[in-house]
Amino acid sequence: MNKNIIIALILIVAGILVFINASKDVSTYANFEQATNGDRVKIVGQLAKDKPMTYDPQNNPNEFAFFMKDDKGVEKKVVLHQPKPQDFEMSEQIVVTGELEGDVFNASEILMKCPSKYKDEEIAVKEQEGKI
Repeated sequence: MNKNIIIALILIVAGILVFINASKDVSTYANFEQATNGDRVKIVGQLAKDKPMTYDPQNNPNEFAFFMKDDKGVEKKVVLHQPKPQDFEMSEQIVVTGELEGDVFNASEILMKCPSKYKDEEIAVKEQEGKI
């Protein structure tokens, strides 16, 4: 077999493997009611600040548990399998990616929308312009 044909076949197989691996990581947005056991989904919600958060970095630094309300108001316990993010309590909105197992959502990824540092400046400008 020609050396160029072998290299081309290897590149084609590698491309197919990369495509298959990338397609497995695609997850859809859902809420807790839509999430079924075993399906990988993204859930948008807010931190339930009235419920306890559990993080023990000495014994288990890669497990952080908290409660979250989705956009429908359903509240579930979320276990993030990563260290607790910095300024987590200040987040306005949370997006967790993972699977629902019973009443616990096991998250492997988290994205947080934190308050804008320009929000106070925006309010002050509007007050000066007489818009508030």
